[in-house]
Amino acid sequence: MKKLVILIIVAALGAGFIFIPQRLAGSNAAIPGMGPGPGMGRPGGPGGRGQNTVFAVRTASAERRTLQAYIEVNGNIVSERQVAVVPDAAGKLVSMKLSLGSLVQKGALVAEVDPSRPGTAYSLSPVYAPISGTVVSNPLTVGSTVSTGTTLLTLAAAGSVEIEAAIPEREVGQLRTGLRADVFLEAFPGEVFTAEVIRLSPVLDPVSRTKQIVLRFIREDPRINPGMFARIKLNTRTYQKVVSIPEEAIVENRGMTVVYVLSDDGAQVSMREIEAGVSVDGETEIKSGLASGEEVVIQGQQFLTDGARVRVIGSREKESAQ
Repeated sequence: MKKLVILIIVAALGAGFIFIPQRLAGSNAAIPGMGPGPGMGRPGGPGGRGQNTVFAVRTASAERRTLQAYIEVNGNIVSERQVAVVPDAAGKLVSMKLSLGSLVQKGALVAEVDPSRPGTAYSLSPVYAPISGTVVSNPLTVGSTVSTGTTLLTLAAAGSVEIEAAIPEREVGQLRTGLRADVFLEAFPGEVFTAEVIRLSPVLDPVSRTKQIVLRFIREDPRINPGMFARIKLNTRTYQKVVSIPEEAIVENRGMTVVYVLSDDGAQVSMREIEAGVSVDGETEIKSGLASGEEVVIQGQQFLTDGARVRVIGSREKESAQ
């Protein structure tokens, strides 16, 4: 028991020697770079280490620009007029005169069907082209059994071609006839063809949740053939002369959408709450909170607070001019 009391006394004396010097030292000492008060330890805060910290940043100017919103979809080149060729009699297909891509004149013989049945013999039933055009679907193979409703092949009328595309349901509110589009074809890399929306489907496909649109090329080009694949950039809404900044300048801070605006002398930044609008190709419309000509930070802003000191090491406008 006596030993236990001695151990407790020794432990208490040891703790006293540890805490007493800290208390004595704390009465007059301060942690380097940390000052008293609310700003303690905040970059740029009063009495804080950030008073002498200068952050390197890149900037860009808020400018009035026209932003063009668009939808990117895939499409197929089709003939303006297509006709399915069907036989007049049911039976066995015994000859096919055409192949995919063949050109044919109206009235030309394209196939023959044998309507004979076991125990009977009939003359062959000829099938003629109803229009002049190009074969755009694979014809049936010889030996196939056909009926009067069977499509032997499809002919596309010579002349204009169109583009068919399916637009997702979320985008259909922006659709209307007359919209212009840039069309890119795999066969002609680097070339841009212009087309215009001429028809909209009156219904939405309930399975794919898309609406079909049809576009026509502004200028006919004989190189463009039915069956080609197209990439379409459909221009929808135009935002004329709106104040905009690079999207990367915008940050979220405690539920607010803000940017850091450079002071007139270029030595400090202030945090500014903004209302952002549409974003197109990395440029964001600013509805309120920023004026044209003001300079905002686009790189290094994640380290900034309101009033932080900065050094501009580059700006987008100067870099673009070089």
